Amino acid sequence: MNLLTQHAAWPLAGISLERFLQRHWQRKPLLLRQAVPGFKPLLSRAELFDLASDDAVESRLIRRQAAGKWDLKHGPFTRRSLPALRQPDWTLLVQGVDALDDAVAELLARFRFIPDARLDDVMISWASDGGGVGPHVDAYDVFLLQAEGQRRWRIGPVRTPRFGPDQPLKLLVDFVPDTDHLLDPGDMLYLPPGWGHDGVAIGPCMTYSIGFRAPPADELLRQLLWKLAEDLKPGPRYSDRGQIDTLAARAPARLPGAMVEFLQAAFVRLKPGKREFEAALGELLTEPKQLVWFDPSRQSAAQLARACARGGLRLDRRSRMLYASASVLINGERLASPLARSSLLRRLADRRQLSSQDWKGATAPEQAVLLQWCEQGWAHPSTAAEH
Repeated sequence: MNLLTQHAAWPLAGISLERFLQRHWQRKPLLLRQAVPGFKPLLSRAELFDLASDDAVESRLIRRQAAGKWDLKHGPFTRRSLPALRQPDWTLLVQGVDALDDAVAELLARFRFIPDARLDDVMISWASDGGGVGPHVDAYDVFLLQAEGQRRWRIGPVRTPRFGPDQPLKLLVDFVPDTDHLLDPGDMLYLPPGWGHDGVAIGPCMTYSIGFRAPPADELLRQLLWKLAEDLKPGPRYSDRGQIDTLAARAPARLPGAMVEFLQAAFVRLKPGKREFEAALGELLTEPKQLVWFDPSRQSAAQLARACARGGLRLDRRSRMLYASASVLINGERLASPLARSSLLRRLADRRQLSSQDWKGATAPEQAVLLQWCEQGWAHPSTAAEH
């Protein structure tokens, strides 16, 4: 069964989903030995290095230097520009690998027991002996899955973080861990926000970081205001007829009060109802990341329709799709009524695939929008083997 296209069952051994959510999620760390038994890297070291050489992929090289100093460089990196494998104390980080590889996307899909609106991406790090990124604290939840070799994690709560000066990284000073864990392949460490952690490779190792989005309210509001303003219907044009007198010539630089009141009234009109607000939020959360693009299909609409009738269809691994009470949203776009309430499209968002029977039972407008997504590369016809 293709994990990418299914509801995620609880994927981790050693604890139930109910117990994890009640006792650990956003509360306290959890170490799971053999959380994913027999787990092995989904990409080889060479394949990871190849990704880091692509200028369309976000990558970083972090090196620990003498006297507690650190060096940070951003990719792309040719193989020759990376340190020798035997040189200690360096780490290569490749971000958003789930958007680049189907197997890694399937790994991320195992964590859909948390709403898709929170899922961010999978970062893969390869480190030489002693490599790491120093003691730091994250403002989001993360699962750290050991894929190859060993990594020692020192963790502890950080109530008032203090960061060292003159460093390219936000590293904690006076970090006092209270727990020490050595992870082997298949082991996983969950950390909620606010927990300091320092991971150091014991020999060469590879670690997968499954991260969750937790943007601050001010950041979300800034972006949402732009989106809501884009949808604002045209209003009256500012006019000061009859409001300017001869006294204005004495203080021409003064901001007119009438203009302030005019914009205050426009801002009141911007205030959305719940449906408008959730739709704008859905558009924002489904927008593709900066380096993500889609490859349009080379098949005709007729060919795509026949293929969907035979095997159904699936969302592309890079597609983000959500729905709300009266909205369906995909890759930053909102569907107009009546598709905004389509139960079939909601099913696609949850399962990330539709069967051939689903396709044949779809209405003409539903089939039309699904074909459009296939043409854009947002979705693809499935084969029988993928179901």
